Amino acid sequence: RSLVVVHFWAPWAPQCAQMNEVMATLAKEHMQVTFVKLEAEAVPEVSEKYEISSVPTFLFFKNSQKVDRLDGAHAPELTKKVQRYASSSSVSAGSNDSAKEDLTVRLKKLINAAPCMLFMKGSPKEPRCGFSKQMVEILNKHGISFSSFDIFSDEEVRQGLKTFSNWPTYPQLYVAGELIGGLDIVKELEASGELDTICPKAQKLEDRLKILINKAPVMLFMKGSKQTAKCGFSKQIIEIINNTGVDYETFDILEDEEVRQGLKTYSNWPTYPQLYVKGELVGGLDIVKELKENGELLPILKGEN
Repeated sequence: RSLVVVHFWAPWAPQCAQMNEVMATLAKEHMQVTFVKLEAEAVPEVSEKYEISSVPTFLFFKNSQKVDRLDGAHAPELTKKVQRYASSSSVSAGSNDSAKEDLTVRLKKLINAAPCMLFMKGSPKEPRCGFSKQMVEILNKHGISFSSFDIFSDEEVRQGLKTFSNWPTYPQLYVAGELIGGLDIVKELEASGELDTICPKAQKLEDRLKILINKAPVMLFMKGSKQTAKCGFSKQIIEIINNTGVDYETFDILEDEEVRQGLKTYSNWPTYPQLYVKGELVGGLDIVKELKENGELLPILKGEN
């Protein structure tokens, strides 16, 4: 039941060095947790197997099973995840009552983690039983927005949720924290037409992209963030915009594959970074460099041009 945290890092990335320091501090606080560093580019087969597309990335293992991951240099989030998984590993025999209480609190949080939560075997991309596969197909067919939890990743949740909800099998579907039921119930709701009224609909990608593009007057879609650019082009464009003194927001396309691929098509612009002003595409790094040289960049960023 012990926890293993694996840090996929690269020596050329300064944010990895910072996170190594955070890991060293956590290792002193959590003696029962094993912390491992793996140079991502030195173990390409492993990196490919676990879909490591950027550094730093952290994988969490319990009972030799991957239970969670964290992409990016988010020290508070890493600390929170280590504390959560470490505490669930080290419940002593004499604290059964508090363990039950902790599990109940955790189950309530999981059930309410999204407006529509599916507890299933495997993931929506890789269901690990026929019932879970059918459930995912029904929800996707109706365009329902849902998050999921793989009950194979946590035996405590798997057993505890059966008792908590008084429902002995999986998958289990919850809406607004309330149990809807399993596959048979969902099939009945689909047949009666009630499913579409009960479950929240997924936001269309185009609508989502419009909202993101207009989130701030100046929006930059890039690899990484203002603080830690994760590619040379993104780093250069940030330096140019920072020198103008204009306020802007960023979106890390490495964190959301749907946005990353969808925005290329939506804007008919195949590469990143992409800069938008008042919802309109300005362009990538080369365009921004040209505008800077022509003296046009500042007026455009300020919405004057």
